[in-house]
Amino acid sequence: MQDVYASWHTLQFGGPLIYPLLFLAVLMVAILLDKAYVYWRFTRPSSTLMRLIDNLGTGWADIERQVSVSNPHHHFVRFVRVILQNRDQPTWWAESRASDEAQSIEQSLARGLWMLETIVTAAPLLGLLGTIYGMIHAFSLFGSHGLVDPKGVTSGVAEALIATAVGLVVAVVALFGYNYFSRLQTRTLDEMERIGTRLLDRARLDAETRGTPDEAA
Repeated sequence: MQDVYASWHTLQFGGPLIYPLLFLAVLMVAILLDKAYVYWRFTRPSSTLMRLIDNLGTGWADIERQVSVSNPHHHFVRFVRVILQNRDQPTWWAESRASDEAQSIEQSLARGLWMLETIVTAAPLLGLLGTIYGMIHAFSLFGSHGLVDPKGVTSGVAEALIATAVGLVVAVVALFGYNYFSRLQTRTLDEMERIGTRLLDRARLDAETRGTPDEAA
């Protein structure tokens, strides 16, 4: 508890710009926690479902059964369900519906990333502004008769350094978080594309086996 109080007391020396920087830090943590929860709860591929899709000997009924008992809000379940519902339609139609669902999922996964990207840029700039503010405060203590308040100069320099440090720390953490979740988003969409191709090829093969010609767009 004493360490927390000491840290907060130190941050207060960062000047007025420390408060918007702390707001950006809280916002960044909230976004990172939200993204982590979304990927853990709704985006991790189900090993059972993936195994059924990759196994060419699996029937449609087995995949439908697995989808029916899975979380309906799971991104992969939503995507596979759309293909299952449209697999008897012409391929171009099923591909269009699957593409629409993938785009909707992509928008959901991208939510908040623009804020992280903004924080990466804004935090160092606010830190730099705090640096300028602190140095101006320090230099203002120099008068025509020399140094007016030596302790005030130290306070101004500390204010400048603290604001810069906080801004850089916030920006670095936001940058790593942005790159990490952007990479996860890309991997998720690539996996969906692979699954979609696998299921649509299977539907096309079934149509050829039944002797039903696939209608062109």
